[in-house]
Amino acid sequence: MKIMKNFEAAFVAAAVLATFASYATANESARIASAPVAAYTVAADAPMQVVVIKGKRLTAAQKAQLGA
Repeated sequence: MKIMKNFEAAFVAAAVLATFASYATANESARIASAPVAAYTVAADAPMQVVVIKGKRLTAAQKAQLGA
């Protein structure tokens, strides 16, 4: 029973540390996240790339030959 109480104490301590760490780094992550936005706005003016795939469909005999 003593082991379970120790695990509970370790879990509570880890939860408290994680909570304080999230508050401590909240301002830092907002500053880091704002940096790539400027690079993204430059790419927004570029034309959208379109990929076109052309090919024949397989017949039933060809599909059976491939084992699909």
